[in-house]
Amino acid sequence: MKIISPHMRRPTIADGPALHRLIADCPPLDVNSPYSYLLMCKDFADTCVVATNGSSLVGCITGYRPQQRSDTLFVWQVAVSTSCRGQRLAYHMLRHLLSRPELEDVSWVEATVGPDNVASRSLFAGLAKEREVRMSSTPLFGPDVLGEGHDPEVLHRVGPLDLTALRQAV
Repeated sequence: MKIISPHMRRPTIADGPALHRLIADCPPLDVNSPYSYLLMCKDFADTCVVATNGSSLVGCITGYRPQQRSDTLFVWQVAVSTSCRGQRLAYHMLRHLLSRPELEDVSWVEATVGPDNVASRSLFAGLAKEREVRMSSTPLFGPDVLGEGHDPEVLHRVGPLDLTALRQAV
């Protein structure tokens, strides 16, 4: 599928089932309950973005702002439909999300990324390079807390960000 101009917007509750299906089609992402995606759409729409091509949901970023670190956007999951990969859709969704007025005081972007998820590591490294800031990577969760068979999750932290120029460019 060739995306000419994807439409990016906040998710709605109606997007919950499609988010669940998209995540399920994007290994190595962990598939959470349908309920969790409904909550992301309902309670965290300001920190999430979906990309559509016509009536099809082809990409999403889910995230939230940790209570103790309101200057941080934690990106929970990034998914792009297999038919839309290679078009930098994740990059455009992240830029769209960070340009929102509700996130004007965000200085840091964080995400945990498993060792096999090269695309997500590249996305956050690209953000750091574009914004000319550093990206630190530290182990966060290992099999001891995630359970045997689950890859470790490494915390990637990008910043401090000045998003003023980004907002003017979008």
